[in-house]
Amino acid sequence: MTGRYGNLDYGTLAKRGFLLGVGLFLLGELLEPLQHAVGLQVPGWEHGLLFYMTVLGVLVALLSPFVFGIALPLTE
Repeated sequence: MTGRYGNLDYGTLAKRGFLLGVGLFLLGELLEPLQHAVGLQVPGWEHGLLFYMTVLGVLVALLSPFVFGIALPLTE
C-alpha cells in the first residue's frame, strides 16, 4: 500500500539531503581560502554568497535527516 505522499524512499532522501548540505558547506568553506591563496580580488557579493552557502549547507545537513528520516515517516 502506497503512503500518503506516494512511494518515497525516506532513507535515501535523508542521505542525499545530508550529502548536499555537506557539499554546500565544503564548497563554501574551501573556496574562500582558495581565493585568498591565489590572490583573486572578488566583489563583496561573492564573499556573501560563500558565507550563505556555508550557513545553508549546515542547516540542510542538520535538518534533512530529521525531516526525511523522522518527521515525514511518522506522518505516513
